[in-house]
Amino acid sequence: MDKYILTTERLLIRHVEIADASFIFELLNEPEFHKYIGDKQIRTIDDAIHYIKTGPQQMYKDNGFALHIVVLKDTEQAIGFCGFLKRDVLPYPDLGFAFLQKYCGKGYAYEAAQAVLNYELASHNLTKVMAMTAIENPSSQALLSKLGFKFEQQRLIAGYDGESKLYVYS
Repeated sequence: MDKYILTTERLLIRHVEIADASFIFELLNEPEFHKYIGDKQIRTIDDAIHYIKTGPQQMYKDNGFALHIVVLKDTEQAIGFCGFLKRDVLPYPDLGFAFLQKYCGKGYAYEAAQAVLNYELASHNLTKVMAMTAIENPSSQALLSKLGFKFEQQRLIAGYDGESKLYVYS
């Protein structure tokens, strides 16, 4: 289990690998991903590989944190991703997460996000983290509240359609 950076009761969490391209392709093309996060224009497996290299892998090199793959402990089936992002439009790292729809509503996002939050805060000596959600995404808003994030403001964020809700954890 050396490749896993975190384990929880039901989950294993690891860095994103090129071998995850098919999973990334599937996740980023789910209707809920497009609705609440956006269309990342991932149309082929090659697009997914490019996304992995220029997204999570580059962010990890640049910042020491990024999105991680979340897998089920018993089957090692990838079910989502969760981690910190550094966005130019936000002053602090941003907690991000997305799960395949068939795994939503089972507590996996909370379990992964809590573990990632604790790990990344300690690893990078951070005292403040942000998160953002689409206004019409009550599930993510409830998850952020459960994690201890506080609603800060609603505003337009460059690169996103419409306004987003911004949350802060400190």
